[in-house]
Amino acid sequence: MTSHHGRLYTLALALVVFFLAWAVIAAHPWASASPDPRLRALAIRQAQLQREAKLVRKVVAARWARYRVQLKARRAQIARVNAAAAAARAAAAAAPVAPAAAAGPVQVVNLPPAHVVTRTS
Repeated sequence: MTSHHGRLYTLALALVVFFLAWAVIAAHPWASASPDPRLRALAIRQAQLQREAKLVRKVVAARWARYRVQLKARRAQIARVNAAAAAARAAAAAAPVAPAAAAGPVQVVNLPPAHVVTRTS
């Protein structure tokens, strides 16, 4: 073969045949189609996790429902306390103010001046 193009085509064809044979051998067409035990274990684990997730969703829904009931009761309690405080403020504002003299006698005490030492020795 003296043609340069013929050599290049032959080399290209040899490379294509080589990689095609490599791909066919790597695919293992003669191997049995038995399922991989890792895939089976993975499917079992997935089913187990789905069951656990369903149980967790059920528990969370129950807790959330209990929380909503308790929150409603707490808000009602806060509203009652606020209403009682508002009523007490209104009653205190409406009540007449008693004069200070009616509160009781006040006793005034006068003390002698404190003894202050000013000398230095």
